[in-house]
Amino acid sequence: MAWMETLDHAVDDAGVRDASAYRIPGFPYLRVDRFSSSLRKAAASGDVAFDLWASRLAALDQDARRIELANLPTPSRANLRIADMASAAGRTQECGAVLLREDLADRAQRRALLERAAVPDDYAPWVRNTGIYALASGPFSAGVDSWHKEAEEMFRRAASGEGYASNVRRYAAGAPRVSADEVRAILARVPVDALGVPHPAPAAIETLFRAYAPQFEVETTGPYDHPGRLNWSATGVPQVDTGAPVVYRRLAYTRFHGRTLLQLIYTAWFPERPPESSTDILAGHLDGVVVRVTLDTDGRALAYDSIHPCGCYHMFFPTGLVRLVDAPDPREEWAFVPATLPVLEAGQRVAIRMATKNHYVVSVRPADGAADQSYAFAEDDELRSLPLTGSGTRSLFGPDALVASSVRPERMLFWPMGIASAGTMRQWGRQPTAFVGRRHFDDADLFEKRFARRSAP
Repeated sequence: MAWMETLDHAVDDAGVRDASAYRIPGFPYLRVDRFSSSLRKAAASGDVAFDLWASRLAALDQDARRIELANLPTPSRANLRIADMASAAGRTQECGAVLLREDLADRAQRRALLERAAVPDDYAPWVRNTGIYALASGPFSAGVDSWHKEAEEMFRRAASGEGYASNVRRYAAGAPRVSADEVRAILARVPVDALGVPHPAPAAIETLFRAYAPQFEVETTGPYDHPGRLNWSATGVPQVDTGAPVVYRRLAYTRFHGRTLLQLIYTAWFPERPPESSTDILAGHLDGVVVRVTLDTDGRALAYDSIHPCGCYHMFFPTGLVRLVDAPDPREEWAFVPATLPVLEAGQRVAIRMATKNHYVVSVRPADGAADQSYAFAEDDELRSLPLTGSGTRSLFGPDALVASSVRPERMLFWPMGIASAGTMRQWGRQPTAFVGRRHFDDADLFEKRFARRSAP
């Protein structure tokens, strides 16, 4: 415990805390994300399941501490009085294993862990639990409805061919397509653990990402529309290198009516959202589009959905396999569906079209054309520890999970909704996606609350 406290002090003093997973009070060697928190009922079913679940929480902590250790500046490393970072990582892992073994032997600690392993939402209680939110939610709800109508019109125009721009660049994964049979065979072989979580092998994950890699169609009028790789500039500001197209990827999970399903997440980053007028409060440094596909057990896509990395503009694109469930409260942001997709074959790719400058998604359809350029993959977790000019590494995200350089003026107007710095780019696991109501991009029950299987697709 002394070592964990020493390490925590060093990390916090240096400002390199990784915020993607929640640190569980009283268990400094464990962290939890929303999906792992959703497994608490399964974990409580027996000792084998509980131990497996606790090991999952320990792995989340070890992963975060590896990032934090790597990002520690040299003076902070010296204060830890260890030979090197490998020794610090080894000691952290050893101490975590000792503490886990002690706590798993104590029934009271096991009960405490089940109670505390709940991730707080990313809405400020002092706003949401007072009259501020209640007073402001009505006008904001009207604003959301207005945006939905605007987006529906953009989708209608794109579908009809109106205003189709000639300067559209198409980016596709630089990898051969994968057949439906190969996808089905891979998923049939994926082992499932005692918690019901599938664990595809690294080679299988690689193949799945290639199979579903979307084609990005970007209306391009300037360098702000070129996707690329994030890095730190010499001045300490993150920038997007547009020399070669890159799409970041992440494997995730969701619960869907008793099953755990795989999700593939693809993110394209852009240098900025340029202002379209002198009063544009939505413009700012960095922008991006996140596309997620939720796979059924046979490899067919159940639904796609999309946000910007700030959590804004959440759209759902269900396929013919599922239907939308009515919102429990018509006033809250539930599931905006501007377009639907047919039943897609396993491994079938889609094309995501984006508007220039604001990078709004305006069309999602089965891919049907050749690309102008190919993009490479990068791992989304790379953003947690990017090389600095000279030496050392630093996360794109601060301890508050925000990209400091990407703040938007809109935050001054949207704070009554309880979201800190609305419009600012955010880290995975910390993306609220509704101004009216509560919704996070990584909610484990996001899909099962909003969609049900069709009996006869």
